[in-house]
Amino acid sequence: MRHLYEAQRAMRNMRQAAMQRGVVAILDIGSSKIACLVLRFDGPERFRESEGVGSLAGQSQFRVIGAATTRSRGVSFGEIEAVQEAERTIRTAVHAAQKMANVKVDHVIACFGGARPRSYGLDGRVEIDGQIVTDSDIGRVLAACDMPDIGEGREVLHAQPVNFALDHRSGLVDPRGQVGNELAADLHLLTVEGSAIHNLLHCIKRCDLELAGIASSAYVSGIASLVEDEQELGAACIDMGGGSTGLSIFMKKHMIYADSVRMGGDHVTKDISLGLQIPMATAERIKTFYGGVVATGMDDREMIEIGGDTGDWERDRRTVSRAELIGIMRPRVEEILEEIRARLDAAGFEHLPSQQIVLTGGASQIPGLDGLASRILGQLVRLGRPLRVQGLPQAATGPAFAAGVGLTLFAANPQDEWWDFEIPAERYPSRSLKRAVKWFKDNW
Repeated sequence: MRHLYEAQRAMRNMRQAAMQRGVVAILDIGSSKIACLVLRFDGPERFRESEGVGSLAGQSQFRVIGAATTRSRGVSFGEIEAVQEAERTIRTAVHAAQKMANVKVDHVIACFGGARPRSYGLDGRVEIDGQIVTDSDIGRVLAACDMPDIGEGREVLHAQPVNFALDHRSGLVDPRGQVGNELAADLHLLTVEGSAIHNLLHCIKRCDLELAGIASSAYVSGIASLVEDEQELGAACIDMGGGSTGLSIFMKKHMIYADSVRMGGDHVTKDISLGLQIPMATAERIKTFYGGVVATGMDDREMIEIGGDTGDWERDRRTVSRAELIGIMRPRVEEILEEIRARLDAAGFEHLPSQQIVLTGGASQIPGLDGLASRILGQLVRLGRPLRVQGLPQAATGPAFAAGVGLTLFAANPQDEWWDFEIPAERYPSRSLKRAVKWFKDNW
């Protein structure tokens, strides 16, 4: 645990160094595409951290100066599976974005989905005996949080203080500078399978790049797609990608829960491919142009030419009605939404003051999805597009780029995590993890 803390601190320092140089690359590693954005930070503001144990401030002075996407290879369920293939794809995307930006990039901040995330809510309290709360007190109270046994082979990806209480005043965003006797903190811990982080580090090293930060796709999609009120009052962001569907719940501008479902748009394409006996590429094209989840009487009459080039003339002239296509797509989309519903229930989402749900990600563009989702998930569903970011090309502003855009905001204004505070060695979490974190030694 201690090692992980040091590794994350090292990444934070690298991020600072990259921002001072003025350029950093953003890498969204997904199952269907890998997107790379090159950010340029300018103006004296670029060294200034956001004030306080804060929520995400507005855009700092950065703009996108290069952008590229490439079809993903070697990634499935949001996780890197074939390192060599993924490395080639990452190189292609980074190279193309560098070329557009006309700068060389050394540091990247990456996000990935999948990796079986698990959320924990921890709390800790310390006495401060009428003193003014300082940074070191925050370090102490975070160290006083009881570490759960997160299990063999898992790593902490995010560890964010989501609430502070000083004596009887709860809901404090930043207690520093205030006077009190007892300081308490709530911490949200997100753990993922260590192998996913390990493979990502390995890939990025092989591309001759330095990793200056990692984030969960579900988290950064929420940052980009939920408007400020939704982040404050409580909302869920569902990021429907190709290989996995991420879920994050925000409250008081902090993520308080995250999970992911190992299904996405690619599974819908696979069903079409099997159902109609056509290649994946054809199935993807038909899904994009004619897909949907709600059939009307008109759809029985709308015929879609499947086309093909097998050389079997009869087979290549087949047509299928749009109603049949919808009949293949709908059960899988329903399955994904039912699975998300189960995760929302497990998280106690219905107890939040607001039950807003925002759908984003490439697969959220299936026509009729919002109606189906509001039937399965609850009434308040809207389709979300990520915030506008300076310099972002028009082609990269759709829902498929929610994670990429969120990652730019995360890079410019990261929320405080427990590795931003000095935690006294002797106070390190009592039930901390026995195992030294192996990937730290291997990679740093």
